[in-house]
Amino acid sequence: MTARKGYTLPVFACASAIAALRHLHQEIVEDTVTLDLIEPHQIVDIPIEQVAKLNHHSALAITRSDPGDNLDLTKNTPIWAFVEITENTERITLKGGEGIGIQINHEGKAAIYSYAQKLLLENLKPLLKPDESITVTIILPEGKNLATRTSNAAFGVVEGLSLLGTRGISEPLSAPEQLDAYQIELSQKARAFETLVFCVGENGLDLAQQMGINPSQLIKTANWVGPMLATAALSGVREILLFGYHGKLIKLAGGIFHTHHHLADGRLEILTAHCARVGLPTPILQKVFDSATTEIALNVLRETENHWVELVYNAIASTIDLRSQDYIYKHTQKKVNVGSILFERNRSILVQSRTGSLIKEKVCQQTDDK
Repeated sequence: MTARKGYTLPVFACASAIAALRHLHQEIVEDTVTLDLIEPHQIVDIPIEQVAKLNHHSALAITRSDPGDNLDLTKNTPIWAFVEITENTERITLKGGEGIGIQINHEGKAAIYSYAQKLLLENLKPLLKPDESITVTIILPEGKNLATRTSNAAFGVVEGLSLLGTRGISEPLSAPEQLDAYQIELSQKARAFETLVFCVGENGLDLAQQMGINPSQLIKTANWVGPMLATAALSGVREILLFGYHGKLIKLAGGIFHTHHHLADGRLEILTAHCARVGLPTPILQKVFDSATTEIALNVLRETENHWVELVYNAIASTIDLRSQDYIYKHTQKKVNVGSILFERNRSILVQSRTGSLIKEKVCQQTDDK
């Protein structure tokens, strides 16, 4: 049985906002509203649970998240949009209400990322009356509670969930069929490009695009890094840039190529081994090994002398490159050039391997040329 796809959280936030605005305009809002997913360009109907006018210039609408056959903790959570007609100079102002996370590393801005912003703006603008301005506040009543079960805090997002994602369709990542879908997408992109960029998750995809990396060369691997590396080699890819959170990609330095924590971890052991390799004293090694997370361990290194961070993570990035190339050759007998870029929780780049820097220049340059 084929797994059922659903939609990402920004889609339901957008649908709620559309319903509230149309209700303010005294239009009849049926059981669904229509919107364009933008990524991909696809017109879809999203169910509306409730909509009500609060006064003559504001309304509230509610949808309910449906990510399809995906073990997503936001499944069935309500998404509210409060739309108010204002006199702002900006035609559409987006705000995060209760349950939307705050980016502590970006002056407390609401965690409403680029795709969600684009989706809301492009779908709402055509609905505005001439000279009309609105403020849209997205609210996730269960967001603060659900956020405690995510790794959002590791990326500097607190007090709620992120409206994160690079596309509208929610793929059933927990289903075995998803690996097949990723491999098919990879094979298709390999026909057009000899260089691809692998991102484990949505944070990597979003950050890579912000850095100017060509979206057409981006591939999401989820936790199937090993099978995707082998598929790339067999599809004729010559270069791969691994782009991801250091607390995830560090596993590759230990030869762990399926990165889900249920199968294998070893992150602190790998980090401690590299610390020992570059000569850190035993007391620091013990602190690193006893850290609860790799992020805490990174801060332990920074509290000593900052050059240790550079030495340790350069060694880790180089090992990731070599281990990945060896993995590919072992499973395919193909030689592929692999580089890596690791970012930290505030989405700043922590380290780039030498090969990673060279590949990044190529994939960014191709974007500039278009």
